[in-house]
Amino acid sequence: MASAFIGYARCSTDKQDLTAQRAALEALGVAPDRVYVDHGLSGTSRARPGLDQALAAVRAGDTLVVPKLDRLARSVPDARAIADQLLARGVRLQLGASVHDPHDPIGRMFFNILATFAEFEADLIRMRTREGMALARARGRLRGKQPKLSDRQQKELRRMHDSGDYSISDLAELFSVSRPTVYRTLKRQPAVSNGPAK
Repeated sequence: MASAFIGYARCSTDKQDLTAQRAALEALGVAPDRVYVDHGLSGTSRARPGLDQALAAVRAGDTLVVPKLDRLARSVPDARAIADQLLARGVRLQLGASVHDPHDPIGRMFFNILATFAEFEADLIRMRTREGMALARARGRLRGKQPKLSDRQQKELRRMHDSGDYSISDLAELFSVSRPTVYRTLKRQPAVSNGPAK
C-alpha cells in the first residue's frame, strides 16, 4: 500500500479561520479530503476529536503533516508524547516543510525548542487573558451574570410584592421571568418600609 500524507489543522477560537492552514497543507502535498481539523479547541487540551481522527488515519510509512508544531501541541510533554507515538508506529512527522528526524540529535533539540516556544506562547496567552479579565473587572466591565430585571424593575417588583396584592406567580408572569428570578430579586432588594412585608 502506498504511503499517504495526512494533514492536521487547528484553531483555538470559533472566530479564527482554517483557510490558511488548509492551503499550507495542500501546498505540502496533502489532499483536501485527508485534512483533519479541530475548530475552536485549544492546543493545551488533549481532548481533540480531529487530532484523534488524524492519528487513527495514519499507518506505518505515512506522514502526519502539520503547518507548525504549535498546531499539534501547546506543551512539551504532549508534543513529545505524540512524536513518540508516531515513531513507535513507523509514521513520519512533518512540521511545515521539514520532516522531523527523531534519530538526529540536532533534530530532536530543534523539536524540543519548538515545543518549548509553543508552550511558552500558550502560557503568555493565558497570562494576558487573566490580566485582561482582571482589568475589565476592576473597571466594572466584567461583572459576571447580569440581573434579568433593571434596577427600576427590581424596585417595582419589591414594591408590588410588599403590597400583598400579588403572589410570586403573579409577579413572575407580569415581569416575564421565572419564579426563582422573582425570589432572587426579592432577596437582593430591601423590603419597602411602608406597607406589609411578606
